[in-house]
Amino acid sequence: QVQLVESGGGLVQAGGSLRLSCAASGSIFRLNAMGWYRQAPGKQRELVATITSGGITNYADSVKGRFTLSRDNAKNTVYLQMNSLKPEDTAVYYCNANIVTQKMTVVGYWGQGTQVTVSS
Repeated sequence: QVQLVESGGGLVQAGGSLRLSCAASGSIFRLNAMGWYRQAPGKQRELVATITSGGITNYADSVKGRFTLSRDNAKNTVYLQMNSLKPEDTAVYYCNANIVTQKMTVVGYWGQGTQVTVSS
């Protein structure tokens, strides 16, 4: 069994910053790509940013230059630093991880989600 535990969401004013964390634990043989997605009310879930095990990042155009995704492989944790937040960044943010389990199966996991609210 694998768990993704997210933290760091909250309420912030426009222009402010938040840092989200996502820690993976459990029956992990190897942690492949990880990332963050978000879903605003009435909208589909969308990619925010991803990072490979080697540290290569990919960002949605809407967050480029404002968000930075990093990972600590020793801690099986990714961090999403969000700066210059805008009201349109308001959403539930979900961590995603592609994991090779101890049973040598490749499975995608989702965290439970953390709310980010940006007030204008």
